[in-house]
Amino acid sequence: MKQISEFLRQLDANNNREWFLAHKEEFREHQQRFFGFALELVGRIREFDPSIGDLDIKQCTYRIYRDTRFSQDKTPYKIQMGVFVAPMGKKSGYSGYYLQVGAYDKGYPGGCMLAVGDYQCEPAVLKILREDIDLDEGKEFGETLRQAQGFTLDYDQALKRVPRGFDPQAPWADYLRLKNFCLTKEPGLEYMHAPALLDRAVADFKRCKPFLDYINRAIAYSRHQ
Repeated sequence: MKQISEFLRQLDANNNREWFLAHKEEFREHQQRFFGFALELVGRIREFDPSIGDLDIKQCTYRIYRDTRFSQDKTPYKIQMGVFVAPMGKKSGYSGYYLQVGAYDKGYPGGCMLAVGDYQCEPAVLKILREDIDLDEGKEFGETLRQAQGFTLDYDQALKRVPRGFDPQAPWADYLRLKNFCLTKEPGLEYMHAPALLDRAVADFKRCKPFLDYINRAIAYSRHQ
């Protein structure tokens, strides 16, 4: 992964079509190396989470090209490579396990990251999750967080106030403000470049499975109402 990060740093410094075309063969070599790792990761995750099923590389990875139509940043290429392992693939709408190798230690885009869960949940899913949390006073949800040692809840975009209908003084009230039911970890380049990356990532993701099950249960229920 170190060579991939080094290439991505060069791309960040030369983020234009001319440079990329001149280094396209080099990019393809790094991309194939990352694809190989991604498929190994899918196989290892399937061992403890059979719900993901069989995924091909297109179902769990992303193009290097940025969609700049609605962005002020018009640089054409991403400076990270990511793999998202979710039941039935990245377009299924289910939550999953995300690993990102970047040019830098931290930050998005371009940082190294592990993430598990759902970013910007649909309103129907949010409603179910909040009701589930409130119903058992945050016990099950809180336990999933305790098991996911080393990860933190993403409070970006969280509501400033607890939604109407819930007790704002409840000990679990902060969970009800969430809009992103997602766990994140920024382990840095040293983690990503270590020979034991695959084993480390699998162990980290395995600890987050109860959290992911909790989120995907709500997503599945929202589709059968």
